[in-house]
Amino acid sequence: MPSAPVLCCAVAALLSAAAAPVAVADDGWSLVPSASAADGRPYVYAEGAPGTVLQDSVSVLNPGARPLTVRLRGADADNTAGGGFTVRRAATDTGAWIGFARVADGRRLPVRTLSLRVPARTRADVPFTVNIPAGATPGDHPGAIVADADGRSSAVRLHLRLAGPTLSALTVEHVTVHAGRISYELVNRGNTVLTPKLAVRADGVLGRALDRAPRTLPVELLPGRRVTLTEPWRDPPALDSVHVRLTVTAADGAHATASTSVRFVPWGAVAGAAGGGLAAVGALWAVRRSRRRRAARGEAGGQPRTEVEWTGAVS
Repeated sequence: MPSAPVLCCAVAALLSAAAAPVAVADDGWSLVPSASAADGRPYVYAEGAPGTVLQDSVSVLNPGARPLTVRLRGADADNTAGGGFTVRRAATDTGAWIGFARVADGRRLPVRTLSLRVPARTRADVPFTVNIPAGATPGDHPGAIVADADGRSSAVRLHLRLAGPTLSALTVEHVTVHAGRISYELVNRGNTVLTPKLAVRADGVLGRALDRAPRTLPVELLPGRRVTLTEPWRDPPALDSVHVRLTVTAADGAHATASTSVRFVPWGAVAGAAGGGLAAVGALWAVRRSRRRRAARGEAGGQPRTEVEWTGAVS
């Protein structure tokens, strides 16, 4: 398949062309997708076929009064356990396909990481390439360009989709109800990034206990990832046996359901009633024991004995 050139320009030309003042407040450096002020984009989107080379660029913005040395690298995107966005420490997928160029002895050398000195109040546009292996699988391969400087990191997300068959599929697992929360796990079983919607329904012996219409979850579930989420349930029934059912959907027909059963018992009231019953039994036992002692003393003194049954009959 045809491929684009490794880079469209050298780093030296890159810096000289991007040395215009930056119209940003002096509040620290940042990394953004390269774009004009009118059509700024929140991430980089790329689409291609296995065996091709794609190219784009990011911009390092240094509004400060001193030069900045930034180290750039590619990374694989990942989900945190709770569904947030993060990057993996070691790159084996998209992050390993991302490359930059370093100028040495008049030649452009491809490198996996790039150290760049950005002058004060300057925007530096940094080209990068994505060299897609010939055997890469179709679907979404999320990644990121990560910049490290001054003890902190900033990242630009790369949404990469490879041509070929795609599958949108997910499962809902390990549904539990505890302490006013419904906990569950979502697993992306397909090869596309999913933005799921969740609907919750709970039916009890005494009627409908919960009915929440589908709503979009604040999660971008990456292919092959598993996240643990919770749904608040602040007013569950005080006494009922309830069947809780979760339905999750996403684009392109992804659909999954899971359920669990839970019993709500007012244990405080039950404990109070049980305590009261035990106290009553104890009191009756004490009364009976006292009467037996009095009766025994009466027999010893030659007094007539009267037996009393607990039914109230007198003999």
